[in-house]
Amino acid sequence: MLSDPNSGSKAVRKNPLLYSSIVIGIALLCVGWTFFSRWQENRAVEQKTEKERAQKQLENDRATVELLGGKELAIQMFYASPAAIRRGESTRLCYGVANAKTVKLEPQSNPVWPSPSRCLEVAPTQTTTYTLTIMDVAGNNKSQTVEVKVH
Repeated sequence: MLSDPNSGSKAVRKNPLLYSSIVIGIALLCVGWTFFSRWQENRAVEQKTEKERAQKQLENDRATVELLGGKELAIQMFYASPAAIRRGESTRLCYGVANAKTVKLEPQSNPVWPSPSRCLEVAPTQTTTYTLTIMDVAGNNKSQTVEVKVH
């Protein structure tokens, strides 16, 4: 028997495995492209969100630094509560400083140190003026006084 030279090409055209493989390949490429493009979009959104979060954190950090006195040497508060007492009573002397390396309170025997908010008990026997002096690392200093009246 003689074979038909066109029968091989007819067999390829009639082979469902070839066409289904091509269709499955195209479908896999479409699904792969969809997954890749969505991954890429999600990555871009995550990067944008992270950048916005970092910017917001930086703004919050700056606001906190300013709230705590910024970069300047400062006595944020220094007061006595109550400011007038009777002999033998005590009062609270409170202070808050920013960017200080050392803190000195005169006349006072208790140790003091830099703090944004600290109070200590004092019991003067007569009207006394307390002086708070702070110094930064550059040697700059500031002072403030408060008077406790004793009756």
